[in-house]
Amino acid sequence: MTDSHNLRPIGVTLAAREHRIQGFRATQWQVASLAPGGQGDATLWLQLTMTERAAYRFNLASGNPRLFVRAGFAGGPAEPTAITASQDVAADWMDGEQQVLEAAMPLAIQIWIEAYLARHGEAPAEERKKKRKGAGRAREMDT
Repeated sequence: MTDSHNLRPIGVTLAAREHRIQGFRATQWQVASLAPGGQGDATLWLQLTMTERAAYRFNLASGNPRLFVRAGFAGGPAEPTAITASQDVAADWMDGEQQVLEAAMPLAIQIWIEAYLARHGEAPAEERKKKRKGAGRAREMDT
């Protein structure tokens, strides 16, 4: 598979950290490294989509851009299966009981996403829709 304007390989390495909580052992997984180009224990493909442009902009503007790695079901062993730059997608994964790990977004990926947004434009501002005709308007009363 070759790189295109909306698809990049990202090398991911996870690490387990053992810690004790009130006498119980717990394993906490974290992203040990992210590397553009596929250098890592697993290679995931980061795909940018037009529908997530607002989420990418929000992430980049946060001051601390993140990438989110889906790593199997919560409470189970961590195995990286997908990656996204959208907090909305990551939230959907968590709603599905998936374990989501996050890490700082490499500068090269930030620049690539900025170029994608420049090429395709910012997402249009969403307008609120009325629930019913006339809702939100003052009605004239007969006197």
